[in-house]
Amino acid sequence: MSFTTRPELTGTFGMIATTHWIATAAGMRMLEAGGTAFDAAAAASFVLNVVEPHLNGPLGDMPAMIWPAGDEAPTVICGQGTAPAGATIEHYRSEGIDLIPGAGLLATVVPGAFDAWMLILRDHGRLSLRDVLEPAIYYAEHGHPILANAVGSIADMADVFREEWPTSDGVWLPGGEPPKAGRLFCNPELAKFWSRLLREAEAVSGREAQIEAARKAFSSGFVAEAIDDYLRDACVMDGTGERRKGVLTGQDMANWQATIEPALSVDHHGWTVSKCGLWTQGPVLLQALQILSNDDFGSMDPCGAPFVHLVTEALKLAFADREAYYGDPDFNDLPADILLSKEYGAKHRARISETASTEQRPGAIEGCENWAEAFLQRAARGGAASAGIGGGEPTMAHLGNRSGDTVHIDVVDRWGNMVSATPSGGWLKSNPVIPGLGVPLNSRAQMFWLEPGSPTSLAPGRRPRTTLSPSMARTPDGGRLAFGTPGGDQQDQWQLSFLLRLIHHGMNLQEAIEAPLFHTAHLQASFYPRGSKPAHLMVEPNFGEAVIEDLKSRGHQLEVSAPWAIGRLTAAMREPDGFLRAAATPRLMQAYAAGR
Repeated sequence: MSFTTRPELTGTFGMIATTHWIATAAGMRMLEAGGTAFDAAAAASFVLNVVEPHLNGPLGDMPAMIWPAGDEAPTVICGQGTAPAGATIEHYRSEGIDLIPGAGLLATVVPGAFDAWMLILRDHGRLSLRDVLEPAIYYAEHGHPILANAVGSIADMADVFREEWPTSDGVWLPGGEPPKAGRLFCNPELAKFWSRLLREAEAVSGREAQIEAARKAFSSGFVAEAIDDYLRDACVMDGTGERRKGVLTGQDMANWQATIEPALSVDHHGWTVSKCGLWTQGPVLLQALQILSNDDFGSMDPCGAPFVHLVTEALKLAFADREAYYGDPDFNDLPADILLSKEYGAKHRARISETASTEQRPGAIEGCENWAEAFLQRAARGGAASAGIGGGEPTMAHLGNRSGDTVHIDVVDRWGNMVSATPSGGWLKSNPVIPGLGVPLNSRAQMFWLEPGSPTSLAPGRRPRTTLSPSMARTPDGGRLAFGTPGGDQQDQWQLSFLLRLIHHGMNLQEAIEAPLFHTAHLQASFYPRGSKPAHLMVEPNFGEAVIEDLKSRGHQLEVSAPWAIGRLTAAMREPDGFLRAAATPRLMQAYAAGR
């Protein structure tokens, strides 16, 4: 075993890993109180809304994968809200835009994360809604030591808050100035929002009835009313530098609920790997595994140039397919079976050479030629614009289109229940704060296109093709694994390296997380302004100079990151005998695992 900065945790009672130590502690408290992995994950997520407000919020979105102990396979919970009824291509075009900005009211879809957590708690939790919400309410009301990165995000936006988004000014600039890093920061408006939600829920008796009452208060009660009231008149500056009104209404919120659907899966060397559907980028990882299914990774150095090159080239092909063929399957007949087949993967594998590709190359699928052609035309127009990808977070271009990221949670309890969830959206840079709620709306609509005819074209009721991508896997001996990371378009890139190192090189969870990481911005970015960087490859410096020079010689446009700067992976695992494991990245110095 190689040296790691912290141990892989082991035990039998319960394990949780999140992207912030306070959220991890709150989740562990739920496990200690007799709660399930589902109670723990929800409590952790609400705390993450408070302690990482630059990365997620209560009005954001969330895909989750759950694996109840008695189930043969994991299940997907869709907390990705849909485009409002007024979100038509014609209306958005009439606003003088050809791309949906990365921030502002037109970038908003129905907030979906809250209802998804309520659905999970109702069907699989044990604790009361008060038990689950109280830690988050406490930290919102009494304060938490605010992260330096959160302060940096607030400072970046301070002038925008003062001059253009006055509802955000009072929340994020207490006393008129950004908070001080490491000192206590409170959001009393958010604490009052959640406290009122609890009061209204507890006006009825019974655990499930209270959860249903909370769902109603959110989707058609005072939460929806606050959003509807604000958006009726608000006309605020967005990421283009212009002031525009939004189209989301309270009725849009009342018409939407989180849903349950089966996961997509492929087998790879005895492992069964599962992801959310084609409304996420998750199947990119599954496609890459199929492309690489016949390669002898066991004989490769997992930190060598051949490994990095092969994985990168497979990802480029899978991401081209993401842009051409992924979208909301409720609106189009998407070719999932073809995309995830070994035969299709083999055709892609034959296109990989020893030289880095500089082209966008979606596969050919009969009957879907127009989708591929539309993508290639978009990619040609996008040129070499800022890719929206940096050393660990999506980076957007203008004003509120600043860097925004995501959080992640993995949990396994003593009974074998598991959760992998990637909440995001509604971060402080995405939109002005909704008066009375203390938090802003999401900006996930920026992932739609304003040209008709593609699976990702803007349409009322359609889910945006999100980057959010939790993961689960079954090992050959029946063990179960939950894993994931924040990071926009990089999520499945980092997860693929992590998984290949587990499967083919026998690393433990912490070793696989800490091994050097890499990603490419060759793909067309999901975030405004939707550009790409052909043949780009970012690597951490601990690959070493020889590997870096080898990759350059293969034609990769190398960018070397700062040390320990890429990826925020976490993972939790249950072996067939009930033995539990967990790990979290040391990168950014805030993610932690806990367990016993």
